Amino acid sequence: MTVTAFAPETEERFALARQVADAVLFEGYVLYPYRASAAKNRLRWQFGVLVPPAWGAECEEHDFQHTECLMEPRRGAILSVEARFLRARRRTVQRACADGGYETVAELRLDDRVLVPWDEGGEERVEVVAPVDDLLGDGVVRPFRLPAGEDIEPVLDADGRVVGRLVRRWAEACGTLRLSARELDGPYRVLRLTAVVENTSDWTPPAGRAADRDAALPHSLVASHLLMALSAGSFLSMTDPPEWAKGAVAACRNLHTWPVLAGEPGRADLVLSSPIILEDHPAIAPESLGALYDATEIDEILALRTAALTDEEKREARGTDERAAAVIDLADSMPAEVLERLHGAVRGLREVTGEGDVPDEYGVQRPDTPWWDPASDEGFDPARDRVVVDGRSVGKGSRVELRPGLRHTDAQDLFLQGRTATVEAVLHDVDGAVHLAVTVDGDPGADIRREQGRFLYFQPDELVPLEDRS
Repeated sequence: MTVTAFAPETEERFALARQVADAVLFEGYVLYPYRASAAKNRLRWQFGVLVPPAWGAECEEHDFQHTECLMEPRRGAILSVEARFLRARRRTVQRACADGGYETVAELRLDDRVLVPWDEGGEERVEVVAPVDDLLGDGVVRPFRLPAGEDIEPVLDADGRVVGRLVRRWAEACGTLRLSARELDGPYRVLRLTAVVENTSDWTPPAGRAADRDAALPHSLVASHLLMALSAGSFLSMTDPPEWAKGAVAACRNLHTWPVLAGEPGRADLVLSSPIILEDHPAIAPESLGALYDATEIDEILALRTAALTDEEKREARGTDERAAAVIDLADSMPAEVLERLHGAVRGLREVTGEGDVPDEYGVQRPDTPWWDPASDEGFDPARDRVVVDGRSVGKGSRVELRPGLRHTDAQDLFLQGRTATVEAVLHDVDGAVHLAVTVDGDPGADIRREQGRFLYFQPDELVPLEDRS
């Protein structure tokens, strides 16, 4: 038996989780500078796009997402699942003609905006509610078919006259949500839950033409992800499972998506399976006043850049999409004290206590000895110190080959792999670790780096010694 109405308590939990799920749903929806003409807004929707099978066979995109996670349901538990995605709505712009008809145009200029063709995203949801016991065996299959449609919106000028219209058309979208569970062997009753969302559209590329992503998008499920809740029981964390469950977690298959615990910290009855890798219990920062849709930027920088757009650029952004217009209005109306909150936040403070600590003028216990003694630096000399790497002594002037791939701490390391460099100094930090400052051979700015003391830093196990010219 399956029903499709969430209980009020479940709907309340989903409402909280949707704050984060919306960030997944609209990830990269429209990027700064929020204009359709911007190069990075011409290839959109990079995450969680489930394309028609006929298109997926010709490209590297997928027509399904496969989620597996572990749960410990109590007797009589109900599983509620919500599949969420966007459906592309293709918008064309038409100008009103003197004869009462309309003609399609590349843009329609108004006093406050410039309307241009654009693909809007309409949110869709597919819901399933089923007893956990029904998921055993063949499980539950929920096919869905969303019909094609059209919407026409008149465009009025400042005097209220009809000067054009926006025509939105969207294609039929078809898919299937499959849910099943299997009980695992072990000391506790644990079920492996499998949830598959797939695009089942029969759309095929037009005959005689090469497949085109732009043509496939209206038939795709965009930014697809799942919310799953248990009425009684809990899910296990896939990133930090208990010791006894680590083997079963490692055996789970997650393809094109990743499940994390969602909702309030401390609870484990809700999962978000997202095409973007998140940590357990992801949350929107309280300082963030609204969606900016561009996760590659810091909110503060993005707000400042948006506010600095020219009036003409803002007019085009407002005409590109309603969500882009909301970002422009947000940046223009943000008070200085609110913008200042975006500069940084301290999430927690703790007192430093210990034997011998003495209270300061505010009554806070402070150590009576500093955590670092500047006198301890007297025995180090970056220009003369040396360190043994692979059995060879390395110091200032030594030539090395860079192998920075071990820690993956900097994306630019990819471009330095295998390059040769010259050691400029051997440095020791207060924790006792050794760092080698280097300049890359062939870098035209090496002399400037030496003058300014701005080097690249690597640990000894990220370098291979070459012949020593020191």
